Amino acid sequence: MRAVGLGAGGHAAVVIEILRASSAPDIVGLLDPAAGADVLGVPVIGGDELLDELDVDAFFVGAGSSRDTSLRRRLFELGTGLGLAPLDAVHPSATLSPTIASGQGITVMAGVRVNARARLGHNVVVNTGAIVEHDCVVEDHAYLASGAVLGGGVRVGEGAHVGLGAAVNQGIAIGAGAVVGSGAVVVRDVEPGAVVAGVPARPLA
Repeated sequence: MRAVGLGAGGHAAVVIEILRASSAPDIVGLLDPAAGADVLGVPVIGGDELLDELDVDAFFVGAGSSRDTSLRRRLFELGTGLGLAPLDAVHPSATLSPTIASGQGITVMAGVRVNARARLGHNVVVNTGAIVEHDCVVEDHAYLASGAVLGGGVRVGEGAHVGLGAAVNQGIAIGAGAVVGSGAVVVRDVEPGAVVAGVPARPLA
């Protein structure tokens, strides 16, 4: 299998390492007009406009998320729109229950634990050391940053971002496109598109 990365930088480097630690595809290059010459020896070969010219059958999203997940969504839809297969990148040290369900193109990093009956949507990132407890639902394009913890039965809406070390109490719903700040403790539902931070988490103006 020949694959290309969409986006370059630190997130792409982590995904490349994960893929190399498993039965890695042949990564022919990265597409990112703003990046340097290579990432971990994988060349940056141009911008997104080259994607439909490449002889590849799969892709991964190499762009990260500081809070806005729209770029990751756009790149995922670019790849799938051309009929390419989204690659899953699951670190060997991650622990995933055999009863979870997951979409395509998930990225699960080192030290992650995803427990029984959880569901991960398409293009979801669960970053280093995060915990997704039983019966959680993480919808398409959502991003859980390093060390985030979701209690049992949490629902994270499409395209939401849960920041570094944030904790979300059991049964809470995080609305689509919402942002939970780093270190926040979420004890109430978060409205779609809201930005919350603090302990306990409150909406920011």
